[in-house]
Amino acid sequence: MTAFPEGTILGYPRIGRRRELKKAVEAFWAGRIDEQELERTAAELRAATRERLAALGLGRDDSAIPESFSFYDQVLDAAVTVGAIPSRFEHLRAADGTVGLPAYFTIARGEGERAPLEMTKWFDSNYHYLVPEIGPETVFSLSSDRLVREVAEAAAAGFTTRPVVVGPVTLLALAKASDDAPEGFDPLSRLDDVLPAYRELLARLRAAGATWVQLDEPALVSESLPADTAALATAAERALAVLGGAEDRPSILVAAPYAALDAVFPVLAAAPVEAIAVDLVRGAVPSAAEGLADKTLVGGVIDGHNIWRGDLAAAFATLERLRDLGAAAVSASTSTSLLHVPHDVADETSLDPRLVSWLAFADQKVQQVGVLARGLSQGPEAIAAELDEASAALRDRLDAPGVRDGAVRERALVDADFSRVSYEERESAQEALGLPVLPLTTIGSFPQTADIRRARARFTRGEIPRDDYDDFLRREIAAVVSLQEDLGLDVLVHGEPERNDMVQYFAENLDGFAVTEHGWVQSYGSRATRPSILWGDVSRPAPITVDWSGYAQSLTAKHLKGMLTGPVTILAWSFVRDDQPLGETANQVALALREEIADLEAAGIAVIQVDEPALRELLPLKKADQPSYLDWSVASFRLATGGAAPGTQVHTHLCYSEFGVVIDAIRALDADVTSIEAARSRMEVVADIAEAGFDHGIGPGVYDIHSPRVPAVEEVESLLRRAVEEIPTRQLWVNPDCGLKTRGYEETTASLRNIVEATRRVRAEVGASV
Repeated sequence: MTAFPEGTILGYPRIGRRRELKKAVEAFWAGRIDEQELERTAAELRAATRERLAALGLGRDDSAIPESFSFYDQVLDAAVTVGAIPSRFEHLRAADGTVGLPAYFTIARGEGERAPLEMTKWFDSNYHYLVPEIGPETVFSLSSDRLVREVAEAAAAGFTTRPVVVGPVTLLALAKASDDAPEGFDPLSRLDDVLPAYRELLARLRAAGATWVQLDEPALVSESLPADTAALATAAERALAVLGGAEDRPSILVAAPYAALDAVFPVLAAAPVEAIAVDLVRGAVPSAAEGLADKTLVGGVIDGHNIWRGDLAAAFATLERLRDLGAAAVSASTSTSLLHVPHDVADETSLDPRLVSWLAFADQKVQQVGVLARGLSQGPEAIAAELDEASAALRDRLDAPGVRDGAVRERALVDADFSRVSYEERESAQEALGLPVLPLTTIGSFPQTADIRRARARFTRGEIPRDDYDDFLRREIAAVVSLQEDLGLDVLVHGEPERNDMVQYFAENLDGFAVTEHGWVQSYGSRATRPSILWGDVSRPAPITVDWSGYAQSLTAKHLKGMLTGPVTILAWSFVRDDQPLGETANQVALALREEIADLEAAGIAVIQVDEPALRELLPLKKADQPSYLDWSVASFRLATGGAAPGTQVHTHLCYSEFGVVIDAIRALDADVTSIEAARSRMEVVADIAEAGFDHGIGPGVYDIHSPRVPAVEEVESLLRRAVEEIPTRQLWVNPDCGLKTRGYEETTASLRNIVEATRRVRAEVGASV
């Protein structure tokens, strides 16, 4: 067995320091570059990553550098590699059975009437993965050698890297049954069938020069998947017996991040693998187990989820406790892949230097791993200066002005702040809104065109004055309002041209936040976001959305939605302070939003949407931790909306949220109308809604905005008919899955026209008039 390095990371950002991959991929989709140029750009990014990681202290020839690149998504990569291709895309295979890059993107994005793979959140992160579709008919075979070629590419440049692939248990546990599968089919039942493809992959990786391979198995820590812990443990035992028993393979590191392994740890300890990576940020040091004497334990003590510099002394102490388990060796690592954090805090020239001293982005976390690795090999006295420096920064952060604001903390809350009058009273009061059956609306944003982005950039750089920029925004808002009226929508939005991001916009207008210039993090595919930094107590110095919503409402006699981002989502899509319970921080944000709602009502806005797409995302993976989370997350939403008048219709929106998993929490939000993702999953969610007896307004989406496809009238009509069959018509709204920010106007307008026409047909069928 080749020794495992004393320090490593589980993965690295792959979009490029200036989003080079995003730009190249989108240029390829648009036909501006060819496949060869896209491949060249990707190879340059991989090479730059290897060189950067080596410069930061990871070894060039000891497998410390992970080979974790992806053009779109690591789960899609694994599915394509082992041939798990839905039958509707089988025609995309080449004659030799392989799946090339254009086919890969088509599976991700859809083509004509062929819908793409469903998308949902990756465990409790803000990253989205594509859901494999697997049935009895799926024929597994090694269908892509891309990872093998990348390892060979690294070797040619003088690097021995560690290829990273989603493991077989996680791949199957995250999959859904294919359309061709019988009812009740479990993709995990295909484990024995997929293992030969994994085994062949390992053999080819070894032949290409890999001495270690990393199998990512985060499903093993989750208690929120269809398969229970016992079934996952049994599957892991079987899979690792087969893969670990192969002779022609690299040494195997099994990584199980995002929570504690708990009862599964002894299974991995006894398995024929050489190393186990455990998350010691979200989990504790496990108990000793049989089989560790010949294994390396990789301690994930540097937080891969957040950007705080952290307590290095405590991290090192945790590694020393890990040594007490009796493993052959202990290695320092990140708790998760660093794909969840930006590249380099040194790029942030506009942040307060004091704040910067508290932060660690991906590059700084690599350096932290190096410090801890040196401490493991040379003793704590060798890193005493670094530990003291980190501790001093932590003390400075806790004592800094604004971190604790007495004016924010002295606000006392009572039970009445968390509730409105009954839903029945509100429903009666809201009849005055005069809405038709199956009211049509959108989720909030309209396309962020190149003109909008260009105007915002020019204003930010000081090239155009505020008055000129505001005039531009008024014209954009007027055009969006006019378009919606022409289309025949019932409740309008102003399109949000003034907002760069649904969280960052609020962060820029609330005290206690900071925003970055280059802190991009991949959300899904080619999409990236810049999470804001919530570093101190939160308050609202002035109204945020009132002027633009009021202006838009003045342009139309129809109702216009005020658009706010909810407290849980603001937390989920920011890097949040870790020095107090999340519930306390959420309530501070909720009180700021409560003030905003009151000002919107005073401005004549009668429909207000408080988006909470991240409600499911933050749900802890361990069942014992879920009740507490749901209590404070629901309470923060109710605190934000609890002051709204009965006649004000409060909406919320949840996308890719697995409605059935958190149905009780969504009911407890007590929003008047909830819109949810449903199109990509072909309205599967309505069965959960009906079974739960959900009796508030509900808008299951009929247009998948994460795909460039324009849904046909008949497709939307079919989705609406399914919804009408399951849910009382008086509750139903018609809307897209999510905001339209990422789409272009041509496809958006065509899609909305088809939605309006489909709604007209279904309204006629149910006897409703427009």
